[in-house]
Amino acid sequence: MSDVRDLLRPDLRGRSPYGAPQLDVAVRLNTNENSYPPPPEVAAAIGAAVTEAATGLNRYPDRDAVALREDLARYLGHGLTTAQVWAANGSNEILQQLLQAFGGPGRTALGFTPSYSMHPLLASATGTGWRDGGREAGFALGAGHAVTQVRHHRPDVVFLCSPNNPTGTALDPEVVEAVLAESHGLVVVDEAYAEFARPGTPSALRLLPGNPRLVVTRTMSKAFGLAGARLGYLAADPEVVEAVQLVRLPYHLSALTQAAARAALAHTDVLLSDVAAVMRQRDRLVDELSALGLEVAPSDANFVLFGGMADSRAVWRSLVDRGVLIRDVGIPGWLRVTAGTPGEIDVFLSALSEALKEYPPS
Repeated sequence: MSDVRDLLRPDLRGRSPYGAPQLDVAVRLNTNENSYPPPPEVAAAIGAAVTEAATGLNRYPDRDAVALREDLARYLGHGLTTAQVWAANGSNEILQQLLQAFGGPGRTALGFTPSYSMHPLLASATGTGWRDGGREAGFALGAGHAVTQVRHHRPDVVFLCSPNNPTGTALDPEVVEAVLAESHGLVVVDEAYAEFARPGTPSALRLLPGNPRLVVTRTMSKAFGLAGARLGYLAADPEVVEAVQLVRLPYHLSALTQAAARAALAHTDVLLSDVAAVMRQRDRLVDELSALGLEVAPSDANFVLFGGMADSRAVWRSLVDRGVLIRDVGIPGWLRVTAGTPGEIDVFLSALSEALKEYPPS
């Protein structure tokens, strides 16, 4: 009798499921969640909306989520219409649908690592070839380097992150414009952390008019503090939206998810009121980590990447032993910490100071 593992696709054998460590510690700053839960009045509104939706759970939800997409288009602005917006279960499903529609066997996707680790995993899961364009010194990605990689690999899908995860750095708009001009395929700008960008940082949304191959993806998991709701979305040309509907599962977005997201969007001002507080803690982290003698990557996100450690894995373990969980992103000498509440950052910085006494910066 054959082992089930022998039946698995060869390219998936020996792999481990994606996921950050889930440990029972006092301070968890490893997954870029928003440390501020929805305020009581918003939680009550979401609860009421979900309760109302529950009375109709014997029926399938609106498979096209039209009302939700209308609300999302209104939130994004830039003159977007419902036909230019699509929603799914988290931005990961959005990215998967894009690769199902525009990638697949015989096609390739290009990314610039270190970047969001799900991009190559989703490429693999959809049978899309993966090409890594790498980055320049200091994790930078300039237009010249990006264009050179596009010319070399001729990808069908290009992934750009702004702000980038795990480095936190926003892209210069001319990088997106240069890639669009050179590429023959889809250009996806992952803006999961856009709401945390420093003032004056432009969104790729402004480039959508006249660029039908451009897609901008967003999420409600970060700035909105709704990671548990699983709602991601994209803005693009209507033909892109029509294309992903060819590969989406029937009724993929539950009535409860749609109701919760719409209730949250009705309270956007309240939910986003904590963004400034998160940004203050991010900037505090940049200053205080630098003061500890560490290298710090500039951040436009709700996290900070810091390095200069001779044994970053030992520092990570020392922090866990002190009840603080941050992220080892697999870059030797570097770790990533989410900008949490002031109290959480106090605990982290104290624990890190002690850990660095054991394992001083290189």
